[in-house]
Amino acid sequence: MEIFLAEKMGFCFGVRRTVDITMKIIENKEQNVITFGPIIHNEDLTNYLKNNGVNYVTSLDEVDPKKTKKVIIRTHGAKKEVIDNLKSMGINVIDGTCPYVMRVHRIVEKLSKENYPILIIGNKDHPEIIGVIGYIINDVPYFVVKNIEEVEQLKNEGKFEKLKKIGIVTQTTEKIDKVRKIVNYLMDFIPEVRYFKTICYATDENQGAIHKLAPMVDIVIVIGGKHSSNTIKLYEIAKSYCYRTYHIQNEKDLDIGWFNYNDKVGITAGASTPDWVIANVVEKIREFSEILRKGECHEVT
Repeated sequence: MEIFLAEKMGFCFGVRRTVDITMKIIENKEQNVITFGPIIHNEDLTNYLKNNGVNYVTSLDEVDPKKTKKVIIRTHGAKKEVIDNLKSMGINVIDGTCPYVMRVHRIVEKLSKENYPILIIGNKDHPEIIGVIGYIINDVPYFVVKNIEEVEQLKNEGKFEKLKKIGIVTQTTEKIDKVRKIVNYLMDFIPEVRYFKTICYATDENQGAIHKLAPMVDIVIVIGGKHSSNTIKLYEIAKSYCYRTYHIQNEKDLDIGWFNYNDKVGITAGASTPDWVIANVVEKIREFSEILRKGECHEVT
């Protein structure tokens, strides 16, 4: 069994930055520190932080200003009013928002100041998008869509009928092919379309790497949180090339029954997957390889 790692995978710059900040707090044994939301979509890391005294909250109501000294804003960001309210409580706020997400905040704030209606391509329930919406001002109309079908539905409902201009941003983990289709579609009937490429470079690189790797292997293992948007997209890309593609959170999810003794195994990981989780998965697959090599094997079809 041969193991091939994607050329680009795992922690992106923004995630590593926030994780490093939080790990430093643990190292310094600081007390009464929480994060606003899980800092990344990875249960292994969330559990590690919790076991080391750094829990998370999901609303301002859960924050006790008398007991809380510091709040770390998650990588996905938060609404501006959330950050302002935390500061007004006298709490030290450490903004762990990914710089690429911060850029989206600045863009939508500027667009809305200039009275541009805004189209956001992404998942409306994702914390990143919830935070982005919080930076839209002047009560300009905005729309959140997942795909071209939802854009077409809005058009059929007459939502774009009176629009002369529109600004477009995306969730930082979106797939560029989908975005291009939506932008081109809107350009057919809206006179002024301003599109800002807000997909982060790490997402581009990770997706490009799995496009390259998946056709070359027999099985693909995609490592990352079950709710991680960028990991889910890596899984979707890999699955389009290799039907034996599996999305796991860690080595405990692996099943020896997925593998043949002579498989070429491709591995990739989402931007919120710690290095140690990737290493544990590789080691477990090597154990499987040794078991299968000794003849305790079967044929996967």
